[in-house]
Amino acid sequence: MTIGDIKPKKEKKSRRSKHVFDEKAPLLPKQRDEDAGYDEFNGASFTGAVFNLSTTIVGAGIMALPATMKVLGLVLGIAMIIFMAFLTDASIEFLLRFSRAGKTTSYGSLMGDAFGKYGRIFLQICVLVNNIGVLIVYMIIIGDVLSGTSSSGVHHAGILEGWFGEHWWNGRTFVLIVTTLGIFSPLACFKRIDSLRFTSALSVALAVVFLVITVGIAIVKLISGTIMMPRLLPDVTDMTSFWKLFTVVPVLVTAYICHYNVHSIDNELEDSTQIRPVVRTALALCSTVYIMISFFGFLLFGDATLDDVLANFDSDLGIPYSSMLNDAVRVSYAAHLMLVFPIVFFPLRLNMDGLLFPSARPLSLSNTRFAFVTAGLMTVIFLGANFIPSIWDAFQFTGATAAVCLGFIFPAAITLRDRHIIATKKDKILALFMIVLAVFSNLVAIYSDAYALFKKNSGAGPRA
Repeated sequence: MTIGDIKPKKEKKSRRSKHVFDEKAPLLPKQRDEDAGYDEFNGASFTGAVFNLSTTIVGAGIMALPATMKVLGLVLGIAMIIFMAFLTDASIEFLLRFSRAGKTTSYGSLMGDAFGKYGRIFLQICVLVNNIGVLIVYMIIIGDVLSGTSSSGVHHAGILEGWFGEHWWNGRTFVLIVTTLGIFSPLACFKRIDSLRFTSALSVALAVVFLVITVGIAIVKLISGTIMMPRLLPDVTDMTSFWKLFTVVPVLVTAYICHYNVHSIDNELEDSTQIRPVVRTALALCSTVYIMISFFGFLLFGDATLDDVLANFDSDLGIPYSSMLNDAVRVSYAAHLMLVFPIVFFPLRLNMDGLLFPSARPLSLSNTRFAFVTAGLMTVIFLGANFIPSIWDAFQFTGATAAVCLGFIFPAAITLRDRHIIATKKDKILALFMIVLAVFSNLVAIYSDAYALFKKNSGAGPRA
């Protein structure tokens, strides 16, 4: 008799532990806990799940959102943030509903159920492209914030250099080595995503700190009359400016990508019926943060808002304690990214293991494989952050393309495939709309970015 032949006892509503760490067939709950060395884990709490999912959502994308207001205007920009939240909620609902119907416990196995082996592999590759790109960008930003960076021959001092002067120990490479070994590696060694609930809560709190400081600065300057109300609507004067509106779609899509962690969080929940409220609570929380950051960030800097609003906090804000507030913003954001890192790394490791060892036993039960995959990915990300500083250009294309597949195209394709005959006509219309919007918007965005990059490199003029 095999484990698969054993019928577990009838479960209650709450699931004691449903750890499914990769694409392989899960063990029974009790045996999983005993084999993996977990001591009576009774399931993740609602609050912990909300924090973990919120941390997955709120990453580097938060810094690009004020710039989307510069393109769309406040009214259309805020409306798009809300619209994208509802579309994300619908796409996650598709994933969960078809997972229940197919009795699958991961995004990869759901794609495999709908499209076979190659569907699962394609999903895993997209997670690798998206998450490796995201984590390299996180590490680059952390290096820029702490150690400084040079752009167009101009050196921007990092926080450590500004505080202590230029030394070997606050150089970029050394700082990233210490951060990788002292922060990323220990947090990446947890085998259960619920173990990161406290760091996730702190990460969300740091994002709120950044928000509160930005709001405070904007209100002070608004009262003093040094800033004016920014544009409410987009400035469309010709076809070029019209097509440019679509370039913000990949930014908005990337800002809400969390689909690759939904199953891991669902699998560990104490009560399986809580996943929908968890998703909606996290989306509501993150949307509120996004709207406030976008509104007050654009209000504060107006048309001078940069693609990465963090760069705007590198100059005199025109208020008392400007330097201290700038440092507080940058420190809180760098610390936030450090705590987001393990949450994004968790599904990356699972999908890499599923791609390399599709027939092996669960990753949580093999310490050797766990260490090998973790160390290998950490090395790749570290090298990328140190030797590919121009990753932003690559990330605009590969990251946005992979993100839109994970967030909308795959869930919509699963719904249209409807292997279990549970999709309604309304579901299929919405799924078709998701695919058309995703493909069209990203093709336009990629074309616009490529055209602007071509003009910049050919010396035909500055990027629009």
